[in-house]
Amino acid sequence: MSNKREVVAIIGRPNVGKSTFVNRLVGARKSIVDDSPGVTRDRIYFDVSWCGKDFTIIDTGGIIPGDEDEIMQNIFAQVEFALDEADKIIFMVDAKDGVSPIDLDIANYLRRYSNKKIFLTVNKVDSIEKQAFIYDFYKLALGEPYALSALHGSGGVGDLLDKIVEDMDDECLKEDVEKFIKIAIVGRPNAGKSSIVNALLNENRLIVSDISGTTRDSINSKLKYENENFLIVDTAGIRKKSKVDYGIEKFAVDRSIRSIKDCDVAVLVIDATIGLTDQDKKISQIIVESGKGIILAINKWDIVENKDAYSTSKYNKKIESEAPFLNFVPKIFISAKTKQRLNNIFIEAKKVYENYTRRISTSLLNKIINEAYVINPPVSFKGKRLKIYYSTQILDSPPTFIIFINDKKLIKESYKRYLENQLREAFNFVGVPFRISFRERGEDKRK
Repeated sequence: MSNKREVVAIIGRPNVGKSTFVNRLVGARKSIVDDSPGVTRDRIYFDVSWCGKDFTIIDTGGIIPGDEDEIMQNIFAQVEFALDEADKIIFMVDAKDGVSPIDLDIANYLRRYSNKKIFLTVNKVDSIEKQAFIYDFYKLALGEPYALSALHGSGGVGDLLDKIVEDMDDECLKEDVEKFIKIAIVGRPNAGKSSIVNALLNENRLIVSDISGTTRDSINSKLKYENENFLIVDTAGIRKKSKVDYGIEKFAVDRSIRSIKDCDVAVLVIDATIGLTDQDKKISQIIVESGKGIILAINKWDIVENKDAYSTSKYNKKIESEAPFLNFVPKIFISAKTKQRLNNIFIEAKKVYENYTRRISTSLLNKIINEAYVINPPVSFKGKRLKIYYSTQILDSPPTFIIFINDKKLIKESYKRYLENQLREAFNFVGVPFRISFRERGEDKRK
């Protein structure tokens, strides 16, 4: 019995419903779906289960063999990666359009993969009357077509999946449960996010182009560095809300923001030649407000002119003066092109993750808070002084603390910041936006 999860690649020309089918299998809007051709560009992996049998499906971009457009050629290269990796192939066509010349070209191309099972799937057969449409597809000479409607989940969806899994192990051995540090690579368009991921993976895993907005989906990749497991998530560039078109780009930006909320550590990529922009600051605020670990990666450091031994220090001070709320964030200077200091992403992410998941003993926490109170007691207000009774950590990821006091009206922002700084210094919360809430003694801690 093999413990290898089988891989199924789904391919076809643009706009035949591949991502709709994948969303149907996954049970959620995981792939971006839109009527515009070419929405999916990179290859995207999802783990799915059918009748107790687990496999991985790869959603791919729509291809047009022979098209010389740069983006289309890159999509085709991604599909070739997926086909080489796949154990089985779903070739999806559109019943409404009939057999197109592009379908014929793809079918001819697939003959080089005759060692793999190919399932010819005729989509958009959403009524009995349209069943007759499938017979035209026998001319592709790829076996019996499977008719279905991905949008409605009707027709032969179940029959197709039964065929796909019929020769899989009855009880797939579960993959070892491994801990992964989930890193989201985020930033503005064209900051070099996909180039960084490709350099880390040492393969053209993602499409890289000078055209803004090339990455549209959030793409996951697993890798190991110094015996630590990482899950790298490349995301679409997040532009200013006023410049985001409704539709595909809005969905992509929403997906990027969800990737931030799902990650452990967000690496905010900044273009070194441009510096920290207002949009970078807004993205960093999204990360901080989401309570995620954060690292600033200043990319394209190789092309910054007139560097000297003090350049990184000067750059750091400039960022700290422009965005003092990011002073707790580690900053690394990298180049995706030359791979300069790229491994620092893993090194810093591991440190930040350790801080992000840190648990502080109640006795030690109270010792630090009480010492801070004695060294710098709060000023009285209308003859009444703030008293701190007890402190406890209620959560990690991010670390979340409750401090019980006599009166919440007496806690001022300046004193709250003071206590935060004392905790950050004492427990090395570098890269982590931990949280403190204040409650009066007797309040229900569960609120």
